[in-house]
Amino acid sequence: MMKNGLHDRRGFLQKSALAALTTLVGTDVVFADKMPRYHRPLGLNAEYDPLKGKSTEMKVLGDKPWNVESPIHLLDDAITPVDKMFIRNNGLIPTEPIDLAKWTLTIKGESVKAEKTYTLAELKKRFKPYTYQLVLECGGNGRAGYEPQTTGNPWDQGAVSCAEWTGVRLKDILADVGLKDDAVYIGYYGKDPHLSQDPTKVAISRGVPIKKALEEETLIAWAVNGQDIPLVHGYPLRLVIGGWPASVSGKWLHTIAIRNKEHDGAKMEGHSYRMPIRPVQPGEKIAETPQNFRIIESMPVKSLITYPKSGALLEGKKTLSLRGHAWAGDRNVAEVSTSIDYGATWQKSKLERPKNRLAWQNWSADVTFPQAGYYEVWVRATDSNGVMQPMVIPQWNPGGYLNNACHRIAVKAV
Repeated sequence: MMKNGLHDRRGFLQKSALAALTTLVGTDVVFADKMPRYHRPLGLNAEYDPLKGKSTEMKVLGDKPWNVESPIHLLDDAITPVDKMFIRNNGLIPTEPIDLAKWTLTIKGESVKAEKTYTLAELKKRFKPYTYQLVLECGGNGRAGYEPQTTGNPWDQGAVSCAEWTGVRLKDILADVGLKDDAVYIGYYGKDPHLSQDPTKVAISRGVPIKKALEEETLIAWAVNGQDIPLVHGYPLRLVIGGWPASVSGKWLHTIAIRNKEHDGAKMEGHSYRMPIRPVQPGEKIAETPQNFRIIESMPVKSLITYPKSGALLEGKKTLSLRGHAWAGDRNVAEVSTSIDYGATWQKSKLERPKNRLAWQNWSADVTFPQAGYYEVWVRATDSNGVMQPMVIPQWNPGGYLNNACHRIAVKAV
């Protein structure tokens, strides 16, 4: 006999419900095997805290939905730890207990030969797992730099991460399902409730062209940095697509639709995650039609100085060691340079190769200051196609997207 999906016939807490409780309370459930028959732990009624386990330095931009930024100096690790990963949600975090034994992924749509559903256990058993380090960056990262301000969260530059994701390749699942020749796009569906809590509304349902979906690094992931994905980041299953806006990496994934047209889900309309086709004046109102906007795909070349923290005081010496990361969407980074004279001259940095395609690249440099005083250290990356970061804020756009101006820090040499 079962009750509320929590206990088996012996009355003990099911492993799936125990896992959900462990996730919610953030620690082991002591004496779980001693719980009375059909007991519902109070912890399952507790409000989930998405900041639990996060660095206390994280910056909360909003809690409905949750949007939390990483200060840039927290991004110094080569592989972003979970406690320093930014949070970007469009809807609410699911509150229903998650039963891993019942969690499924359905592949359907106009362009599949036959709809097919997999349990999480089947995904892990039937397909080879892969691990890739992948850049996930919010399309609005850097939005705070635009004037006049646009709608949306005023991100500084910390809405980016590069963690290691583990799962199965979407291309392998789609090969098992079978695609029709007219497949052109995918769209995802997750279990995040709409902000209104209206069950008929979808919080977000975005997607990518089939070519991107079939890349080696596009994963259906269940782990990040070797551990279960935290609930706030999409537990127990997430689509992870590196190099494009993080909004295409759907959380709490339960369905992928294979479309014979551009996906038309929530947040695929208007100017959501879209750029104007023509330059517009700051603050200009333009009609939100497909003729005026293009969907954001590969993210632009970008770099950060993650050490030292802006405001560093250099005492008793003139040389400072710098380090950071650079990335370029679908491309590689070819060169990173730094400047201490506001871009008048540039010094080439040491640049490492990425761990795999679509991972960021670490860079380092030693800069020497000619005399005591105030300086700004700038960093600029160039991608493998020769495209270079702009020194100043790029062309204004209504969504405040794709600000990849040079990052800089303040240094005082004494």
